[in-house]
Amino acid sequence: MKLVVNKEGQLLDYLYDNLDMPKKRVKQYLTHGAIYVNNNRTTQYDYKVLKGMTIMIDTDSKNKKTLPFEILFEDDHIIVVNKPSGLLTIATSKEHDRTLYHIVREYLISKDRNARIFIVHRLDKDTSGVVVLAKDEKTKNQLQENWNTFVSLREYVAVVHGKLKKKEDRVIQRLSETKTNLVYVSKKEDAKEAITNYKVIKESDKYSLVSINIETGRKNQIRVLFNTLGNPIVGDKKYSNIKDNESRLYLHANRLKMYYPVIKKDILFETANPQEFRKII
Repeated sequence: MKLVVNKEGQLLDYLYDNLDMPKKRVKQYLTHGAIYVNNNRTTQYDYKVLKGMTIMIDTDSKNKKTLPFEILFEDDHIIVVNKPSGLLTIATSKEHDRTLYHIVREYLISKDRNARIFIVHRLDKDTSGVVVLAKDEKTKNQLQENWNTFVSLREYVAVVHGKLKKKEDRVIQRLSETKTNLVYVSKKEDAKEAITNYKVIKESDKYSLVSINIETGRKNQIRVLFNTLGNPIVGDKKYSNIKDNESRLYLHANRLKMYYPVIKKDILFETANPQEFRKII
């Protein structure tokens, strides 16, 4: 099924208005990766569609035993995936079904009805990239309890506004959180230390492509850092005062290296930079 966009808007709303089918089914097609915009598969409800774009709906894909995003590694104990931006890792009080956990669980159960799945770590809803999930409780506990010891590399790539004064730096901040879940640089005694290393890879007149390596895993630490430097991440609607029309946060967890106790070796999971990062820079 094919549509040609005749009016700018958000993808899910546009599909609701232009498809003659129940809203629940439309939502299922999007959640299961059956929707392509200009040949790019997306599961993002608020993906911005522009006049002239083509939308393809693969009406068979909902019944296939596939995931709507890339599997980086899978064995009997873990599955490692490339989470898309705009997808929660686990359920909240407002969203239960459209989560990474739910989608991966459905995929595994379609192959084995006794399959189980456990979250090992999380990425923000707006951040894309490498996420590790466990298939059994023993592996989950081993990884979670030793996460800071097992993980030797947590690397991200981001596109930020403007040009950074320092092209490479190691920044130590202390962070606290408000009651409304906003993280900020703080001098409070109970503030948590956040250590971030970055290096500019490429610059244009308006943006910089930055490689980031974090030594601590504090909530929103990368987003807070670049905002305090005056170079907020493109598409960051939570911490940036710069208004842009981007439909996603330009932050991607591209490399994760960890000790995997099942094989007793370090293993590196990595992804390519998202296509939109290359285009904007």
